[in-house]
Amino acid sequence: MHTQLSVIIAFALYLGLMMYIGVYYYRKSKNLSDYILGGRQLGPWITSMSAEASDMSGWMLMGLPGFAYSTGISAMWIAIGLAAGTWLNWVFVSKRLRNHTEVANNSLTIPDYLRNRFHDTTRILPVVSAIFIVIFFLIYTSSGFVAGGKLFTTIFGLDYVTSLLITAGVVIFYTFLGGFLAVSWTDFIQGMMMFFAILIVPVTGMMMLHGPINTASLIATQFPKGLSIFGPAKDTFTLVIGVISSVAWGLGYFGQPHILVRFMAISDARELKKATNIAMTWVIISLTAAVLVGLVGKVYLTTPLDGAQSETVFLVMSETLFTPFLAGLIWSAVLAAIMSTSSAQLLVTASSVSQDLYKNLIGRKTTDRELILVSRITVLIIAAIALFLAMDPNSYILTMVAYAWAGFGAAFGPAILISLFWRRMTRKGCIAGVVVGGLTVLIWKQFAWFDLYEIVPGFLFSAIAIYVVSLLDAPPEQAITDEFDAAQKMHIL
Repeated sequence: MHTQLSVIIAFALYLGLMMYIGVYYYRKSKNLSDYILGGRQLGPWITSMSAEASDMSGWMLMGLPGFAYSTGISAMWIAIGLAAGTWLNWVFVSKRLRNHTEVANNSLTIPDYLRNRFHDTTRILPVVSAIFIVIFFLIYTSSGFVAGGKLFTTIFGLDYVTSLLITAGVVIFYTFLGGFLAVSWTDFIQGMMMFFAILIVPVTGMMMLHGPINTASLIATQFPKGLSIFGPAKDTFTLVIGVISSVAWGLGYFGQPHILVRFMAISDARELKKATNIAMTWVIISLTAAVLVGLVGKVYLTTPLDGAQSETVFLVMSETLFTPFLAGLIWSAVLAAIMSTSSAQLLVTASSVSQDLYKNLIGRKTTDRELILVSRITVLIIAAIALFLAMDPNSYILTMVAYAWAGFGAAFGPAILISLFWRRMTRKGCIAGVVVGGLTVLIWKQFAWFDLYEIVPGFLFSAIAIYVVSLLDAPPEQAITDEFDAAQKMHIL
């Protein structure tokens, strides 16, 4: 009982702080821009930590270590792809997107930016974009709830459904109330917690096994196939497809609305260089440590973890290595990771429904108060559907994340990238890219052709659709190209 009490105290301290932030920023959100983008007032530390915490969710502390536990060091290919994608996104997209969204009528969301970038008076573009955002964020948010369910079940022995409801309840509370600033500040705290938690577990595990050299030799004798950099591939074709599919995770970054929106919110584009350095340091160390958790856990834990249970390796390691209170704080970091992403996703979905669906379909002028209300109601509805999708306790977190990640990467990645670099791109080209990318992922996932990760064909076909349809279409109007040129001039390269 004493053990449980220590863990409960650690959790209560963390959850209390998150709820306080939600209430605090509830009072600060005066208009829609405050609620959705925090009035573009974020500094480099908050921007970078918020972007990475909302990106590296429960899957980094549970899904990726679980994958490394099952397959070995070959899980590193996903980490390499993600690190490369993160760097390219910060270097080539962040500053341009910040400037382009400001020029494009101070756009608040990604569909909003695409509509303003191409002067879409038909409103087809934001509506189509919002539909794909809702579809894929439902899958993404439910993966976070699954992670939360597994967390509370593993720690407290609660039944899975009760665990789901607790996770969802807290996330909904501070997203519903505080909006973007609450989400960004909680993300900052959560990002720091995740960093130290993912670092301390493998380092302590290796110390308990008498150092890194001894740990490596134990892995070599007990888990030899885990040291194969290419994993247990049967032939060259399977091997190549496996590596391409893993590295292709990096393509997803260019289209993740909950990450891109952080670039739009920084107070000064010149601060992005500092934010990039902070973010990259965090990502490289965290992803390496996540893979190490799986490898060290394989030889440290005496009871093997089978099937979907492998994704609890980080939780079980924490329990065996640390005192109950310290383990409770580390588990809070897992909860932090889950919540940071789920809250960001709920907020982006809510803002997309209010800004891009409701506002465009309602056919009359709307007030900020009305749109904030619609955003808050959307948070509740999306969370309820995501809860329903998360009901299966045997769901793999990483599989669910991979699906949603591919959907966003393919639907929006090429559209965002090309819109920032090619002034000849047209509205019809953009619509074609979003639709082709999103549908390719939805279809490819059902058939799993060649075992190739669906983001690869989705991204490729989307880019081709944008290029071909834009060239077949009439060139964009002068006003559109003038705005593009104005945004380009703002870049401090």
